[in-house]
Amino acid sequence: MGGLRNAVRQELVARQLDEQIVARFPVGRRLRVLDVGPGQGTQALRLARAGHEVTGLESDPRMVAALREALTAEPEGIRERVRVVEGDGRDAGAHFHPGAFDVVLCHGVLMYVTEPDPMLAGLARVLAPGGLLSLLVRNADALAMRPGLAGDWGTALAAFDSPAYVNRLGLTVRADRRETLTATLAGIGAPLHAWYGVRVFTDQAAEGREPPAGEALERLLAAEDRAGRSDPYRAVAALLHLCGVRG
Repeated sequence: MGGLRNAVRQELVARQLDEQIVARFPVGRRLRVLDVGPGQGTQALRLARAGHEVTGLESDPRMVAALREALTAEPEGIRERVRVVEGDGRDAGAHFHPGAFDVVLCHGVLMYVTEPDPMLAGLARVLAPGGLLSLLVRNADALAMRPGLAGDWGTALAAFDSPAYVNRLGLTVRADRRETLTATLAGIGAPLHAWYGVRVFTDQAAEGREPPAGEALERLLAAEDRAGRSDPYRAVAALLHLCGVRG
């Protein structure tokens, strides 16, 4: 599952996304899904296996190659339900018609975008009425938690005043505040419908640490799932999962 931190992220987002899909669409309906920045395709492939038609929009040639390689291991019926488009999420409107998708995923992408509002407006336009926009972002309101718990007081203090941070890849990126994104989603016609925290307890896990097995993993995920839905815990999660609905 790619280490404990990624395992928690992918499993919680999958549960939360499925919850929103079940609440909004008839059971058994084949949805048109756009995954912006799908990476190695964890969520894209999972949704394709569930019967949905998935388009991955990816700008990184390495990730395009990784996704296409992952597709080769899937049965033909699933491969036929996944389309890979090379392009930037900021240009979604140039690639797709308005209202072309029922669900749009944008997970782990906004931190690399200096001005996210135009990109989010473009993603909202390619959503059909009633469609679901799923965002996974770094939580700027909890940016001091990781360095603070690690005893890096200088970085923790700086995090109170700036949304910029250095990620575990060594890149300077940015985090988002829930209040700001709530206003943005309302402004682009896809107001916030639900939000969750992701990785409340396990964000400090060492890079590469493997998840526990069996019942221990289930208890860990149950605790993270509960915290991600409960106040005040979800507000200090490392990541926020926000779900907007196209009006």
